[in-house]
Amino acid sequence: MASRLKELYQNEVRRKLQDEFQIKNPMAVPKVEKVVLNMGMGEAISNAKILDAAVDELTTITGQKPVVTKAKKSIAAFKLREGVPIGTMVTLRGEKMYEFLDRLINVALPRVRDFRGVPTKSFDGRGNYTLGIRDHLIFPEIDPVKVDKAKGMNITIVTSAKSDEQARTLLRELGMPFGK
Repeated sequence: MASRLKELYQNEVRRKLQDEFQIKNPMAVPKVEKVVLNMGMGEAISNAKILDAAVDELTTITGQKPVVTKAKKSIAAFKLREGVPIGTMVTLRGEKMYEFLDRLINVALPRVRDFRGVPTKSFDGRGNYTLGIRDHLIFPEIDPVKVDKAKGMNITIVTSAKSDEQARTLLRELGMPFGK
């Protein structure tokens, strides 16, 4: 069974993008390729148990076990040694990616306090969009009673769009609530 967002893309959004940008080849129409969630845990240097909680929560949110990322360089000012685990990340593709995007757009983002839309300036120039979230408790899968501390995360949506304009249109058509 295909997710709602994937069906919306295949049935409506793809045709709309092809008409709007005069793309002749249907394979050249922009699409979402992957979604990368990254949770940096700076406090993991002194308390390794925080990282275990972050892994469990990211697994609950995405339905996929994240990778524990390690420090690439030693930084004395932060008491950081090379190879020390300091974060978690997970890359979603295919059905899980569409399911996550659907939940992000329709369930999680509207739960953000004083939400006025996501910023439109967070594109990188190559059609990829990065969104920072301060509090992971906006996801309904997370039980706030079991969480000791609110954690932030970065969500990067990688698209095959050639420009930011194409990527912005793609995400807007998929339902991303951009602000003014």
